Amino acid sequence: MTLLTVLLQVSNAVGLETLGAALGIGLAAISAGYGIGKIGSSAMEGIARQPESASDIRTNMIISAALIEGVALFAVVVCGFIL
Repeated sequence: MTLLTVLLQVSNAVGLETLGAALGIGLAAISAGYGIGKIGSSAMEGIARQPESASDIRTNMIISAALIEGVALFAVVVCGFIL
């Protein structure tokens, strides 16, 4: 069975809006995890290259991670209201 066949069968059972909301929640969580991981990785590389600017890099990393987390939480709440 292909993925499209499974999705079409599920959409007939629960409705397309529920399927879309569930996919939206999953994509928001996965994207936020990937984005925060990428920020952390880049920050560690930057600190390894220039240890004297570690505090500035760390501060920017925390602010960026918090903004990504906020957007992901907003997306999950909006998709949750759809459910």
